[in-house]
Amino acid sequence: MKQGVYLVNTSRGALIDTDALIDGLVEGKFGGVGLDVYEEEEGIFYEDKSGEIMRDENLARLMTFPNVLITSHMGFFTKEAMQAIASVTLENAYALENGLPLVNKVGAEAVK
Repeated sequence: MKQGVYLVNTSRGALIDTDALIDGLVEGKFGGVGLDVYEEEEGIFYEDKSGEIMRDENLARLMTFPNVLITSHMGFFTKEAMQAIASVTLENAYALENGLPLVNKVGAEAVK
């Protein structure tokens, strides 16, 4: 393994200052970086963009570093997380069907 600091972000892309990260990579301050999220990821992942020009210069630059791995926000995709999602979904459906309070209800007032 290469020496240095290792950074892994599976939370929110905006937690990382991409320009500062690129500067740190160029200066050799990171042994490796794993990004499961990217601050400007909307419209980039989940579709085949291989025939298009990448217009995001920061993402293009990050992808040139051999010690950087970028994935399409799949850190949640574990057995435990998927079981929890399924459980909450079924609990919500049961509550709706049986007239119980909807704990996870999102109304129009919450959507902005």
